[in-house]
Formats: sequence, C-alpha cells, structure tokens
Amino acid sequence: MLAAAGAAAPGFAHAQPVDLFYERTVMSAADTRCGLFAPDVAAALAAATAQARGAALRAGTSSNALRQTEQAARAKAAAFDCASPDIGTAAARVRTAFSGFAKMTRLSYAGDVAGWQADRNVGRSARWRLSQEASFGADRMAFGLAGRDGSGVLLAVADFADGGEPYAARLVLRDSSRSGQPYLDRFGGGSTVGLPLARRLPPRGALKAYAAATRSPAGEDLLPKGADAGWAFRFPDTAAAELAKLDPREAVAVEFLFPGDVTRRAYVEVGDFAAGRAFLQAGGR
Repeated sequence: MLAAAGAAAPGFAHAQPVDLFYERTVMSAADTRCGLFAPDVAAALAAATAQARGAALRAGTSSNALRQTEQAARAKAAAFDCASPDIGTAAARVRTAFSGFAKMTRLSYAGDVAGWQADRNVGRSARWRLSQEASFGADRMAFGLAGRDGSGVLLAVADFADGGEPYAARLVLRDSSRSGQPYLDRFGGGSTVGLPLARRLPPRGALKAYAAATRSPAGEDLLPKGADAGWAFRFPDTAAAELAKLDPREAVAVEFLFPGDVTRRAYVEVGDFAAGRAFLQAGGR
C-alpha cells in the first residue's frame, strides 16, 4: 500500500504508465470501499487515473492487458482491511500528494497529434473549459467543453475562410455496439505516433453520429485563435459521455454541412478528453 501511495502521486516520474494506472486504480477502489478521501481528493485521483490509462494505451499497452490490470487492482483493493494502520498511512500519503493537484485550475494534456487545454476557473462569461483546436484546409475549429463554470457543454466553433455558413453539423465517432475495439487494431495496435487522425476512425458501418442540437453565431471568447467570426454548434450531453468512453488513441470527426450537399470535415484526437473532463468535474467538489 505504501508503494501504491507513492506511485499515485501526480509527479511520480520513474513509474511506467501501466504501473501508475495500476496503483492509482488500487487507491481509487480502496477509497470507494473504505471512504478514504474527501470528494476533492477522490476526484483528483480519478482524473489522474484516467490520465494514466491514456498514457498506458499510447505507450502500447493493449486494451485487454489494461482491463486485466484494472481487475487485478480492484481485487487487490478488495482484500485490504479498511481499519489497518497500513491503509491509513497510504491514504495519508495520497492526500498529501493530491492536495495541491486538487487546487490546480489549469492543465495541459499532450497527445500524439493534438492535446487538450483544461481550465476550471470561474468567470462571468463563457470560456473554453476543455478545448482542442484543429485546422481543416483553410478553415479552423475549436472543439470541446465550454461554459461559465462546471464541465460546460460540448461545442464545435468553426471559422470558415471563405465566409461559408454551414446549416448543420454532426459529431461522428466509433459506435461501440458495432465495433467493440478501436479500429487501430487493424494497423497492428501498439504505439500510434505518426498515425494520421483520419486513419483512426472505423469504416462508416461502425460509426455513429450526433447531430448538433443548436446553431448560432459564435461568441468572441470561443472563436479559434485569430478568427473574427464563426459558427457555434452545440452537441447533446450524451455525445460528451460517449466521447469520454473512447480509446485515447482514437479520433472523432466533426462534419459541417453546407448547401449543395457539401461537407467539410475536421478531426479531433480523443486523447485525454476523459481525464480533462474528470479534472473539470473535480473542480466542482
């Protein structure tokens, strides 16, 4: 348990990603069973566990191996005596390790191609809470969660170089009921460094789409960098939940629909979306 507490620390530099995932899962499962941590520390630990999971997958650990690691960690936690001095000492070390992490307001999550920027500061106007920017042709898009506080809502805000005005947008991602594993397996699995985002989606038959619920002119604070005007499309909350369940090595696409049966497509790396979303949720504890 003491080793688990040390490896659970956010800056534990010498542990491999799969080891970090194991140790953080052990402590998180022990908290669920024994009530070890206050909500803010528990939420910070959950966000760090999600980040470790993503790092392990990007490092080449297979999904099956990671599931087995999680099962082993939960079995380990289930065997602990909640009243033992060892678990009390380990929990104290985790509280110390994550007390500062829980107070952080901004984090950057790197990816293979594009990362996420997380911001859980509270303000009077809407801002990006978790965002990633993408260029597609001459057009630009900011995508992620936006709002005044909390986790925000899922938005795509795009600036079109030719002044085009899309009438609709949809978010396209893997349908887990049709494809239980990422399409990456067809490229041999392992590290995805150098694999274009367009090749990280399954064929059309294994995709699902969420239509944007609303369309409106974008506010200045949410426009992609350097843009003067653009359009904002809001997607349902269920789309954000589905996005958080995907493998971090995958990609999703935002398709903007124009008159004349024209579609422009922007790609987003899933990356640490789940970890960033958990980080935002931790800010409300």
